[in-house]
Amino acid sequence: MHFEHSIERPVEVEGTGLHTGVHCRLRLLPAPSGTGVVFRRVDLDGFEVEARAANIARVSYATSLMKKGVLISTTEHLLAALYAGGIDNVYVELDNLELPILDGSARPFVELVEAAGRQRQRRRRRYLKILEAVEVSEGEPGTDKFRGIGVYPANGAAFSVDYTIDFRHPLIGRQRLDFEVNGENFAHLLSNARTFCFYNEVEQLRALGLIRGGSLDCAVVLTGEGLLNSNGLRYPDEFCRHKALDLIGDLALVGRPLIARVIAQRAGHALHTALVLKLLRSRSAWREVTAAGLRRNGVPLRASLQGKPA
Repeated sequence: MHFEHSIERPVEVEGTGLHTGVHCRLRLLPAPSGTGVVFRRVDLDGFEVEARAANIARVSYATSLMKKGVLISTTEHLLAALYAGGIDNVYVELDNLELPILDGSARPFVELVEAAGRQRQRRRRRYLKILEAVEVSEGEPGTDKFRGIGVYPANGAAFSVDYTIDFRHPLIGRQRLDFEVNGENFAHLLSNARTFCFYNEVEQLRALGLIRGGSLDCAVVLTGEGLLNSNGLRYPDEFCRHKALDLIGDLALVGRPLIARVIAQRAGHALHTALVLKLLRSRSAWREVTAAGLRRNGVPLRASLQGKPA
């Protein structure tokens, strides 16, 4: 898509926040070119928090934003749906501090964006093209404590992700997913994958003031050998798919669609957002380009970067 897009019409959804347990009504509204994704707390006189790296706040069990003490919590599923749906500019109105978790996946947000429609705008979309590697990691390479993520120059003009997880659980083990990020792949491969946790961690999380709104309706809960959920998994590798879904939402905080290859190994929100911050500080590692600029450099821009062809 060569031009920025917003949505055609307002849409809304409501539900309960995963961690706070508060009820929230969420509305998506069209926004002018150059706006980006902007959250508005309508319960606080419309205070605005932009979805960008400078406002990253808590990232342990969810990706949250904060500006001047105003919090917007658990943003990643909506941001992933907007990114994959090719929505550059939108106002997100909330009447509480945490987005609704809904069924624990991004599918309800994908359907919300589809119901809103897409409106092409006049401003040319600008992409962040990766020129050199940027990496962040924890632990010793080659050990089971190593966790890392890196962003690298792409082959052509695509954005692709290679994500690996490894949990010592009979339903998970080592899982890997390698895919190109576009609207169709996101909708069919990732969007329906739910958040998950381990039953033996539930009381600890609640003691930390988390998962107050959690239930089997919005999360996969793993016991020592299986699941608490009677309806089972949506995919055998639902866990890796959900981690990749979270990554797309976290990378949306770069503020530009990426032309890059991202490789993640046992990462999570903290490493995802650490990569975003390090990338934006590493000014020599990227440049902003338009589709026209890519064509002038002899690199064809595929319409499948995001959303549908335009």
